[in-house]
Amino acid sequence: MFIVKNRKLFYSFSVAIIVVSLASLLLWGLKFGIDFNGGSLLEISYTSTPAPSADEVGQAVHDSGVVGSSIRPTGETGYLIRTPFLTPAEYDSLKVGLTKGGAWQYDQKRFDSIGPTIGSELKTKSIYALALVLLAIALFIMFAFRKVSKPVSSWKYGLVALVALAHDVIIPIGVFSILGHFFGAEVDTLFVTAILVVLGFSVHDTIVVFDRVRENLRKNQEKNVKEVFEDTVGKSVGQTLNRSLNTSLTVVLVLVALLLLGPASVHFFVIALLVGVVTGTYSSVFIGSPLLVTLEKMQKPKEKELKKERK
Repeated sequence: MFIVKNRKLFYSFSVAIIVVSLASLLLWGLKFGIDFNGGSLLEISYTSTPAPSADEVGQAVHDSGVVGSSIRPTGETGYLIRTPFLTPAEYDSLKVGLTKGGAWQYDQKRFDSIGPTIGSELKTKSIYALALVLLAIALFIMFAFRKVSKPVSSWKYGLVALVALAHDVIIPIGVFSILGHFFGAEVDTLFVTAILVVLGFSVHDTIVVFDRVRENLRKNQEKNVKEVFEDTVGKSVGQTLNRSLNTSLTVVLVLVALLLLGPASVHFFVIALLVGVVTGTYSSVFIGSPLLVTLEKMQKPKEKELKKERK
């Protein structure tokens, strides 16, 4: 009951974070990776001792004729080198340049290259994918709760789920806008994958709580118990709270371990999942269910007016 009764406090907290997220997007935008902008990505790890510094690698890339590159260290001797789209000849020249005339040796871990046309197409399809997933989830919840009509209509369950999911998308995007500005985090197809995973995880938690609300409403009706909707929702949240928190905590512990022990190439992907899981759990418990109560209270004045008109 504490969560539902203090819902305005949790609303305010979410609104504040969303405002910060949107402000960072307007101010700095997102730093798109080669998946969306096109370009080439080369990851190497130097085996020679001592390994060259980032400045020396940058100079070697410049001397090979590649302009507009960015270099990010990975581990003690590794580097991620991002460049504009490279032709085969430019790629060969870069590989030779990174050896500094044979003075340095390295192992190539990966090389990805995407043309600007394909990158733009991927960006458009990713946006469509997110929009379709949100719409499909909302329609599914509306259908699943179609027999629930009192005191809140089934379509409002879908609307609340959509609001909660939008909350879960905006905040990670805002976080990556900040990370991109200060730490060079890029938005790529892995980030989109993380968001889709988070949406599935979040809606699962939301449906668990909504289903318990539906079950308690059914029991009240069968036993002819007249319980205030706010109390029903509060009781339902309390009954599912431990399950939601324990499930999320398990996932968070795994992600933290992966963040600390995993390779640098997946760090930002793990951060996206970590932020999304925490945000999704928060919205399912502290935003989604309380919003049902808010909508129910908003429709009461209208119901009273209709009764007066009938009299």
